[in-house]
Amino acid sequence: MEDLKSSELMLWDYLAIVIYFLLNLAVGAYSLCRPNRGTISGYFLAGRFMWWLPVGASLFASNIGSEHFIGMAGSGAAGGIGVGAFNFNSIVLLQLMAWVFLPVFIASGVCTVPEYMSKRFGGQRIQTYLALLSLVLYIFTKISVDLYSGALFINQALHWNIYGSMLALLVMTALFTTTGGLAAVIYTDTLQFFIMISGSLVVMFKAFQAVGGYEALQYRYMQAVPNMTYENTSCGVPRADAWIMLRDPVNSDLPWPAFLLGQTPASIWYWCADQMMIQRALAAKSLSHAKGATVFAAYIKILPFFFIILPGMISRALFPGDVACVLPEECMRACGSRYSCYNSAYPRLVVGIMPPGLKGFVLAVMLAALVSDLTSIFNSASTMFTLDLWPRLRPRAKTRELLIVGKVFIVLLVAVSIAWVPIIEAIQGGQLFIYIQKIGAYLSPPIAGVYALAVLWRRTNEQGAFWALMAGLFVGVIRMVLDFSYPPPACWEDEYRPLVVQLNFMYFAVLLFWLTVLTAVVVSLVTQPPESYKLIRTTYWSRFDVREREDERDTKSHGDIRLDTLMQNVSPRENGVGEETRAESEENSCLRCTKKSLSWLCGLETASQTSSPKTKEEHLSGMASLDEDPRTKMILRINLVLVVAVGIGLFAYFTVDPFPEGFDPRNYTARASG
Repeated sequence: MEDLKSSELMLWDYLAIVIYFLLNLAVGAYSLCRPNRGTISGYFLAGRFMWWLPVGASLFASNIGSEHFIGMAGSGAAGGIGVGAFNFNSIVLLQLMAWVFLPVFIASGVCTVPEYMSKRFGGQRIQTYLALLSLVLYIFTKISVDLYSGALFINQALHWNIYGSMLALLVMTALFTTTGGLAAVIYTDTLQFFIMISGSLVVMFKAFQAVGGYEALQYRYMQAVPNMTYENTSCGVPRADAWIMLRDPVNSDLPWPAFLLGQTPASIWYWCADQMMIQRALAAKSLSHAKGATVFAAYIKILPFFFIILPGMISRALFPGDVACVLPEECMRACGSRYSCYNSAYPRLVVGIMPPGLKGFVLAVMLAALVSDLTSIFNSASTMFTLDLWPRLRPRAKTRELLIVGKVFIVLLVAVSIAWVPIIEAIQGGQLFIYIQKIGAYLSPPIAGVYALAVLWRRTNEQGAFWALMAGLFVGVIRMVLDFSYPPPACWEDEYRPLVVQLNFMYFAVLLFWLTVLTAVVVSLVTQPPESYKLIRTTYWSRFDVREREDERDTKSHGDIRLDTLMQNVSPRENGVGEETRAESEENSCLRCTKKSLSWLCGLETASQTSSPKTKEEHLSGMASLDEDPRTKMILRINLVLVVAVGIGLFAYFTVDPFPEGFDPRNYTARASG
C-alpha cells in the first residue's frame, strides 16, 4: 500500500487548472454574445434552439455532480455495487420522460413544470406549492450537498478551508448563471461533460491498474478491513452481498421489491417532472432532438458505475485503514470526521494513486462536476421562482423585472444553501448519496404520483391532486423528522429506533407513493370532473389535440407567460433608454456607456431584432409542435429499445452473485496475493 502522497500541486497541476478556467471563460464569453439573452425564452429556455448533443451532455452533467464523485463513490466503498442500481434505473426513466412526459409539456406550451399543473387543473395553489417544494428540495438535496461535497474534495485533496473553497466555487458558478442564462449553462455543461468523462476515465484506469484488475478487486474489496476496529463486532467488515446489486427483500440495505416499487416511482419526479431536467429538454429545437438527447444521455449514464462506484470500492481495497475506519480517533486522523470516512473514498484514491502533474487534471474534473450541477440548479430554481412565484406577487411584472428577479434570487438561494451545509455534515452519517435518496423518498413520491396521474388519467381533477399532495407531505414530513430525530446506531450499538424508523426508506416510498395515488383517485371520483378544455393538450392521450382552449382565446391573464411573450425583448423604456436632450446626452455619456455595458453583461440590454416576424412566428409555432421526421423517429425508436435492453441487462448481470454458493471471499486470501 502506498503512503499518502503530498497534496501540493506541481507546475503541471496549476497549468491544468488554468487551462480549465480559460476554457470556461471562453465558453462563457461565447454565450454572452448570443442575441436573445434579453428575452424570457432566451434567458430561461436558451431560445429553444439547442440540438441533441449539448442538451444530452447537459442532462448528464446536470445529474452527475460532485455529490456523485463523493457520495456515490463513498456508498460504493461502504456497501458495494448496490448503489449502482440508482444509476442504471435512470437509463429507463430518461426514456419515460422523453416519450411520455415531455411531449405533453411541449404540447401544453409551458415554460416550467409547475406551470403545467396550472394549465392541467386550473387555479394557482398546486403550481405555487410545487414550485416552493421544489425549491426546498433543491436546497436540501442539491445545492447544499454539491457545495459540501465539492469543498470536501478540495479539503481532502489540497487541505484548503471548506468554506473558503465554497466561496470561490460560488463566484464562478453564479457568474455563468446570472449573465448567460440557460444557454450559458448548457454550453458550459457540454464543456464540463467532456472534461468529466476524460478525467474520470483516467482515474478509473489508474485505479484498476493499482488494484490488479476487476477480478482482483472482487477479492481485495471483500478483505478490506481496517487493522484497528472493535472486537467481536462486524464493524469495518464488507457486506456479504457487496457484489449483488438488487438484494434480499428483508435482510439487506437495498431490498429489490422496495427499489423497484418504491424508489423507481419516487425517481419519476427527478427524471420526468423536475424542472432541472425538463428545462434542458424543453431547450431542444424539436421533440426529436429532445429524444435524441435523452438516448445519448442514457448511453453515457452507463459509465458512472465504472468510473465512480468501482473506483470508490478500489479506494477501500487500497486504503482500508483510512476509508473504512471505525474508531472515531482513526477517522479524525484520516479525514477529519468522527463519523466515517467513506465520503473521502474518491479524494483519497486521487491523492493516493495519481502521479504529480495529474492531480490538477482531476481537480478540474471535480470542478467540472460541481460547476455543471450548480449552474443547472441555479438556473432552474431561478426559473421557477421568477415564472411561477414572482407573478403571484407582481402580476404585471415586465420582462426586465423578471430577468433581474431571476438573477437576484440566485444570490438568496446560495445564502440559504450555505447555511444548511453544517447540518448536512452532521446528519448524513458518512454516506452522502444515501442521505440524498432518503430526503427524496420522504418528499418526492407524492409529486411523482400526482404528475403521473395528471399526464395519464383524464379524470384526475384539481381537488384530488391538491389533497393527495397535502396527504403525502404530511406523512412524508413526519417520517423525515423521525428519521433525523433517531439517527441509525453505530455498528457496535444495539438497535433502539422505533419500528416506523427502522422500515427501509424505499419501502416507505412504496407506501407513500401509493397512498398519494389512492388519495388522488378517491377524491377525484367523489368530486366534479375537470372541465373538458383543461384536458386539451395536457394529457398523453390528448397531446395532439388542435382545438383552441378557452383560456387561450383572450389576452394572457395576469402573471401568465404565454409563448407569444417568450421572445419579447427588453423594451428601450424598460432598459432605461428614453428621450433626452443633446446636452444631457453629452453630460451622461460615460454613465450611459457604463450602464449599457453592465446591462449587456447581465443580459438586460435591448436585443436586436435579428429575425423577421415571419421567422419568429414559425419558431414560436414550432415550440409546441410534436411533428417528427419518420426516418428520425424510426432511428430513435430502435435506440430506445436498445438502451432500455442494455439497462435491464446490466441489472440482471450485476444481481447475480459472482462467487459460488457457500463461498465467502472474506476468508480467502490466496487469490488476493496472486
